Amino acid sequence: MRKKNEAEWVQKEVEGCDFGDRRLGKRCEKLLAALSGRLGYSLPLACQDWANTKAAYRFLANARVSEREILAGHFQATRDRAAATEGPLLVLHDTTEFSFTRQAGAAIGLLRKLPIQRACGAHVLACGMLMHSSLVVTADGVPLGLGAIKFWTRKRFKGTNALKRKINPTRVPIETKESIRWLENLQHSTALVGEPERCIHIGDRESDIYELFCLAQKEKTRFLLRTCVDRVAGDGTTLISELLAQAPVKGHYCLQVTDKRGKQREAKLAIKVLPLVVQPPLYKKRTYPELSLTVIEARERGRVKNAERIVWKLITNLPVRSLRAAIEKLTWYAMRWKIETFHKILKSGCRAEESRLRTAERLVNLLAIFCILSWRVFWVTMLRRVAPLLKAPVVFTPSELQLLKSLQTRNMRDKASLDWCILQIAKLGGYLARAADPPPGPLVLWRGLARLTDIQLGFSLVEKSCG
Repeated sequence: MRKKNEAEWVQKEVEGCDFGDRRLGKRCEKLLAALSGRLGYSLPLACQDWANTKAAYRFLANARVSEREILAGHFQATRDRAAATEGPLLVLHDTTEFSFTRQAGAAIGLLRKLPIQRACGAHVLACGMLMHSSLVVTADGVPLGLGAIKFWTRKRFKGTNALKRKINPTRVPIETKESIRWLENLQHSTALVGEPERCIHIGDRESDIYELFCLAQKEKTRFLLRTCVDRVAGDGTTLISELLAQAPVKGHYCLQVTDKRGKQREAKLAIKVLPLVVQPPLYKKRTYPELSLTVIEARERGRVKNAERIVWKLITNLPVRSLRAAIEKLTWYAMRWKIETFHKILKSGCRAEESRLRTAERLVNLLAIFCILSWRVFWVTMLRRVAPLLKAPVVFTPSELQLLKSLQTRNMRDKASLDWCILQIAKLGGYLARAADPPPGPLVLWRGLARLTDIQLGFSLVEKSCG
């Protein structure tokens, strides 16, 4: 019963995949189901026997398998979930890197120049790859899935930084920079959703790219990005910083933000709103037009203990005609931290950097599967906070519900609710559920899900031995 119901959500995430071979599709589904029940475990431990483990290794090494085919079904499911929701869709963009330790000669690109260390008499290299992901979430913060993803190594862009030291960086074509990933993911995620006017692309200071602004205008989509470049504005004789210094404070607002340690605090912000005309960089005036954009500055006031003072300068092509609209945009940008949480689940929950696969191609295929699993853990976490009154069968199988009910003897609340079930999962993962405790996060949930799988396996073995 469990395998049949467990395959329901797995099947939705892989039914859009087209490997050109039905057997590869079945193997992808089996591997995803096996890893979902043993999140963070190694491939041999997740597959349980040599036949399935060998089949998993062959699948990841198959030349006809790539991250594009593995994630095709998930992208389709993301589009379906986006179409079933209403309101704006926040597309959160960010880059993370995966570091691996391998023997010299491994086919994985170097992240940066690091000294070679010696371990057991052999040369060991710090190597890895980078991933730029685009996560689609609702305005309430529920992740609907990935809209685009891109893997690469620094070898592809070798020599670009050296070229920047010789000439003005704005003269280097965007196609030769790593920054091209921002444009590609914006274009792919916008086309995936199919409703560009609903998409609001959100990024940190790394996304302050003029070509990205122009591409968003061309695609008729929206962006809300943190700016770090003091661009030329107005008639071309002033800078954005000079105009902001003269702009009056439009109002104040207390915003809930998350610091680098993952703790929430309240920040008292003074808000400025400045519509202006932004000029293209000097060497791109013939290629790109000037744009009418709006800059929102949010500067934290008062004393700040054990945290960095907030100074946000956001640039957007969204209309901001009132203080209420500016506060809404700041609240949306505060959602950007959720993609950091997604990456944390990927690295700490799935333990992606502990994989021992030797080639970049196999690692990328495994990371693509881990991305689907990380999204699901994050989705369950946020769904409980946004819609706790949902029925539990939306997420859990009948056998899992029966097991959770048998583990909890006290009839404290509705055992058919999603809120109750996720709370029991969190308790299995170490959540204490005290009155002053915050809602359970992904960490205790992935621990609880893994432990629930082990308990369920134990029950199955007992039933077989008694039968």
